[in-house]
Amino acid sequence: MPYRRVNLLAHQLRFETARGVRRSPFHDRLVAAGAFMTELVGWERPGFYGTADEVANIEYSYGKPSWFANVAAECANTAENVSLFDHSCFVKYLVEGPDALKTLNWISAAECDVPVGKVVYTQWLNENGGIEADVTITRLAEQSYMVVTVAVSQRRDLAWFKRRAPEGAQVYITDITSGLAMLALWGPKSRQLMARVSPDDLSNEAFPFGTSREIDLGYARVRASRLTFVGELGFELYIATEMAAHVYDVLMEAGRDLGLKNAGFFALNSMRMEKGYRHWGHDIGEEDTPLEGGVGFTVALDKPGGFIGRDVLVRQKAEGTLKKRLVQAKVEVEGDVPMLYHYEPLLRDGVIVGSIMSGAYGHRIKASLGLGYVECDGGVTKDWLSTGTWEVEVALKRYPVAVQLGAWYDPKNERVRS
Repeated sequence: MPYRRVNLLAHQLRFETARGVRRSPFHDRLVAAGAFMTELVGWERPGFYGTADEVANIEYSYGKPSWFANVAAECANTAENVSLFDHSCFVKYLVEGPDALKTLNWISAAECDVPVGKVVYTQWLNENGGIEADVTITRLAEQSYMVVTVAVSQRRDLAWFKRRAPEGAQVYITDITSGLAMLALWGPKSRQLMARVSPDDLSNEAFPFGTSREIDLGYARVRASRLTFVGELGFELYIATEMAAHVYDVLMEAGRDLGLKNAGFFALNSMRMEKGYRHWGHDIGEEDTPLEGGVGFTVALDKPGGFIGRDVLVRQKAEGTLKKRLVQAKVEVEGDVPMLYHYEPLLRDGVIVGSIMSGAYGHRIKASLGLGYVECDGGVTKDWLSTGTWEVEVALKRYPVAVQLGAWYDPKNERVRS
């Protein structure tokens, strides 16, 4: 069974040993704010925030867990005000050299020859077109890029880059994760807050979605990138570790009357599920091509020189309809709604045609959601998805679901680009 076929509930478990190994510069502040810390590859990460009693007396469940209301409040605050997420565990590589662009274009499915200050979302593929990494690449200068990937892939993606770089290429990759803390500031009031702490112009016209540049923030110089993983307006902030605590304090003080609060990874998972944002290792992986995983919009099939896995994608596109696709499922029942986590069967007209790969309760749309693959020999089309009787099976009981290819929340991305 491939690595990514794991139960998401395991990511919420609180291990009792080998803890406190990797801590962000904000750790003590987050704990003081009521963070329930989870662990991932050694990193202490906030799952949710609550009172001392709530954090000390958690109750796990395949139904609604004890922190359900806490996460609901964090999601609501992010949608209505602004929330701060500690993302220091995300991995950052610096890629430099005369052949940095050539190498990244060969390894990445997207076109990396973009203007300085532009962020590219892309995948690194294997020779079968499967997704080996899901990354963002920011062009810092003519021969300098920053690659950001998920925490679990720190060694893996570094090794993949080194093995797949063209022979003799003058390119250098350095892991700079420890030197750069990372905060994500998301919510409709995020721009208003940023205007209070930075003299830079962060308006939609001057700083559109996908832009990245260095700005002043408090007494620090930080890199701000206009990105989101929750479907709300906001910025990712990359901060030199020694200035990180200062930036956190400046933001919290300036955002107090705007409703600024901390939020954790459980809320992040809920909101990304509503938007259908993919997570490598669960929703997309080595067995799935970008076209099957619904991220084909990142692929530049016609870029000069091609890229690893291109031929497979060209054949898939030429064949037309895909036999396997990632869909977004919403449980359509009232009252005692089942939670979706992983590998629950998806059925069409009583026949299993796929399974959920990751799930969460979407607090903004008040529904239990999942991302899952379905297969059909005749092709997974919109017509096929919109017909038949769709169900998901949880603990041997079947529930009606609606399935679609697009997002349930803000499908036109109006909030993201506002």
